[in-house]
Amino acid sequence: MEPDINDFTKLLDLEQKSSDTYIGLSPTYPWGRVYGGQVVAQGLRAAANTVESNRFVHSLHAFFIRAGNSDEPIRYEVDRIRDGKSFTTRRVVAHQSGGAILSLSCSFQITENQVNLQESFLPEDAGSPNDFPVKNWTPMIERRPCPNNLGRSSLWLRIANPLKSEPIDHACALAFTSDDSPTESIISSHPRIVDMQDDWDNYQDLFFGASLDHSIWFHRPAPADDWQFHDFQSHGLNGGRGLSIGKIFSADGIHIATVVQEVLLREKSL
Repeated sequence: MEPDINDFTKLLDLEQKSSDTYIGLSPTYPWGRVYGGQVVAQGLRAAANTVESNRFVHSLHAFFIRAGNSDEPIRYEVDRIRDGKSFTTRRVVAHQSGGAILSLSCSFQITENQVNLQESFLPEDAGSPNDFPVKNWTPMIERRPCPNNLGRSSLWLRIANPLKSEPIDHACALAFTSDDSPTESIISSHPRIVDMQDDWDNYQDLFFGASLDHSIWFHRPAPADDWQFHDFQSHGLNGGRGLSIGKIFSADGIHIATVVQEVLLREKSL
């Protein structure tokens, strides 16, 4: 294993083992296990490797099956579900020695000259990245979190190093960053964490948390090595599961994507 992967382009550099099988490596993350956004991004990259370049991903839906091990390569197996005239559908399963860790379905579409109507807009309180403090947890991402009310998590994000010009690389980068903040919006309004929102070490003592599933709708392509604003809102907790819905905008207010994530937030003691 390579000890350090601190460039997102390197993270996407999958090794091809067969026509539809690829191997990806992981950096070491502060919490130990593999970051879910990495597996989604690499899975999307593997799928895109089997799709004509004139088709752009418009949606993906992923289920996190078990935690990944950063010390072990991840094998991505692509199933070519359908190649239609306008749409291409792929399914990807990510494996490690313990079994499957992710199941992902994604769909790609040819570019169509149709109406372009935007009805969601950059929030007025988004400000600019320079208005907020730096809080990075990986050298691959630059982060500028905003002060938020309970149940909301918003921040400016961008990939730290320049990306290639291909739109799919920027879509994979958005997939990577889109897993950064949904859980925070849900945690922030939990009764046991309301008075200790910044104490993430204590959060780990109180809860077992994990992403369950993750969906992205890609509305418009945009460079992920430029600043993007992620704005997530919790939609409540029940049965140890919470749902967060977010919108992602470019710095000039273009609505790039919509993200929905369900997370497990199980109390360790009651």
